[in-house]
Amino acid sequence: MLHQALEHCAALAMPRLLLFAAVITIAMRFGLKLQSTRDTRFLRHLTFGLRIHHGYIGILLAILAPICFQHQLGPRNLTLIIALILSDLIHHFLILWPITGSPEFHLIYPKKP
Repeated sequence: MLHQALEHCAALAMPRLLLFAAVITIAMRFGLKLQSTRDTRFLRHLTFGLRIHHGYIGILLAILAPICFQHQLGPRNLTLIIALILSDLIHHFLILWPITGSPEFHLIYPKKP
């Protein structure tokens, strides 16, 4: 019974998390006029030239979850992992691509900003 209640709460949290992430990324991109390839370029030396997307954090959590949570992933953790991955994909392919004409999904920092 408790497990079903947690799954239900997690299912309700997913759209909220996705909306929250979309609002934050849209506000930063269009409200503050930030572009991650340009404005976080100074980090490229720390990341060996790789661009860090918040979806990568979700993928990393998915890989580490069985170790960290002792094979008990749970609906809340799974919801967070899926929300991080989906929100990054939504931001790049459903928001940026139609609006700017480019998904701006760079795996590495471009040579020139």
